[in-house]
Amino acid sequence: MSTEYGGPVIRFGVLGPVIAEDAQGTSVPLRGPMHRAVLARLIVARGRTVPLHDLVSDLWISPPDGAVAAVRTFVAALRRAIEPGRLPRSPATLLVTQGQGYALRAAPGQVDAWRFEQAVTSDDPSRLAEALTWWRGPAYADFPDAPWPRADRSRLAELRLRAVERLASARLESGRAAEAIPDLDEHVTAHPWREEGWRLLALALYRSHRQGDALAVLRRARELLTGQLGVDPGPVLRTLEGDILRQAPHLDAAASADAVWMRAAAAYDRVLPAGRLESAVGLLRNLAVTGPGGLEVAREQRAAAVAAAEELGDPELTARVIGAYDVPAIWTRSDDPVQAAGIAAAAERALAALPPDGPAPARARLLATIAVESRGSRDPRPRDCARQAEAIARELDDPGLLAFALNGVFMQSCRTAGGSRLRDGIGAELVGLARRYGLVPMEVLGHLIRLQSACAVIAFGAADEHARAADDLASRHDLPLVGVFTQWYRALRADVADRSPAAEAGYRAAAARLEHAGMPGLYDGLLPLALLGLRLRRGVPAPDGDRGPYPPGTDLAAVPDPPADLLAEANWCLYARAAIADGDRTAMLRARTALAPAAGEWAGAASGLLTLGPVAAHLAALDLAAGPDQ
Repeated sequence: MSTEYGGPVIRFGVLGPVIAEDAQGTSVPLRGPMHRAVLARLIVARGRTVPLHDLVSDLWISPPDGAVAAVRTFVAALRRAIEPGRLPRSPATLLVTQGQGYALRAAPGQVDAWRFEQAVTSDDPSRLAEALTWWRGPAYADFPDAPWPRADRSRLAELRLRAVERLASARLESGRAAEAIPDLDEHVTAHPWREEGWRLLALALYRSHRQGDALAVLRRARELLTGQLGVDPGPVLRTLEGDILRQAPHLDAAASADAVWMRAAAAYDRVLPAGRLESAVGLLRNLAVTGPGGLEVAREQRAAAVAAAEELGDPELTARVIGAYDVPAIWTRSDDPVQAAGIAAAAERALAALPPDGPAPARARLLATIAVESRGSRDPRPRDCARQAEAIARELDDPGLLAFALNGVFMQSCRTAGGSRLRDGIGAELVGLARRYGLVPMEVLGHLIRLQSACAVIAFGAADEHARAADDLASRHDLPLVGVFTQWYRALRADVADRSPAAEAGYRAAAARLEHAGMPGLYDGLLPLALLGLRLRRGVPAPDGDRGPYPPGTDLAAVPDPPADLLAEANWCLYARAAIADGDRTAMLRARTALAPAAGEWAGAASGLLTLGPVAAHLAALDLAAGPDQ
């Protein structure tokens, strides 16, 4: 095995004291503590360049004379240790010099913390259990008092606690409740404020036929929470205690998403501590990608969480609650326009209430939320919000924030016809960014955007690659909704290949799956439009002369522009056909002006779902019908 620099694979560990090992697990000597500090500081930067003066100020409270030269000496020694195959005087490619600073160009699999971040998204108990064994102590244990690893250490510690709870939950769901008890008992003893840990422990005991012990655990939780933190147990624990006392049937198996979140919804009241509210939104975000039921419940409870945050009167809390729901969005029509407008309005209120010097990440997340929730709009405000969010994220060099902002930019990219090349660029950046930083749902989003963009120009070779990549990620990370889009894509592919029976069967099968996917904004009207396009392209008369959304007698002058979404070109083509049928030259010119930027694309294919054929063919029909002096 070799890294990009051509030498042996070196793996770095920061989940405990900082270490380096070769592919055989042999320790690579890093010399003294200052060398390890330089290496750890570069790992914290996650591939970004750390200016030399920042390294100096981080390594010493009062830098001595010669500090700059010392850092350069440490870097040179580290390079000899971690790039043993590099020839003398050849440029470094792992620990590189960038301008007046340094960067560690390690792959995600080379750093244990980065591998851990990817592993804890899994629901596979064996993978979670293995990932937890990678910890050898507190993260960056060599530097307990240094400020520079503090944020990363805290984030990793929280991920570790969540992984313990996720592992326990996976064991419970797979019927291995007794196996979860020892780790959970240790977990709540060390972290008594983790109410989710107490809930899982009590549930594991109950499912192991230890009802008395389960109730005793809940009493112990109450005593510790009250005695150490001065707070009463939250509604989830109180509800669980009542359910155990009455032996509620749903406790005997993994609770459904609806039951879990009906109980969680009780937590959204005025007296809830802010931390619980933020944690609940984080869970809702994870729930939204688990499947149709999870998506619908998350959408419902998100509005309740935002309302509860606003009632608390803390604009920064409201901003965090709204911005925490950065669920990747691929479809440019809202599933619930009323709720989306409400979320966007709440984001605007929170944005106005933030102090001028308020946190830039919170501001960017609010701006990105407005852009995402205002999908299909032609109002310039959401587009401007997307641009502002992107600019802030790039300035902060925050990968997760940038991915969310780019999602907003994508949502606002359909204001004129065409644009597949622009969207492909967004998708490409998302894929690269998400791979580097382990943002799996955003990587899937990037592949789906690139699939759509390839379909717009009927580049099915590229589209196939992105469909396979999205399906592979969905399979490995349990993201079932991805298959909805790739199944529709394969029906479109059959349609363009002129395999009419297979295409129609494919469209109908995809629509049947979509009907229960929890995405009404995508489902409503999609199958009739796909079948209409299939028939029109083949010259097959539509039932009753169906012209889609523009039936005979429509006053085309009074019809507003279609929504600014991925089906805009398809709707403009149907409008054009209606204008030609009516002999309405003014409407023909209107349609031609709108469609002209998409002359090189296929109408509707930018959705990755259906098509009405080449836009150029519709433009030619308009030119012919409008006459030579058009």
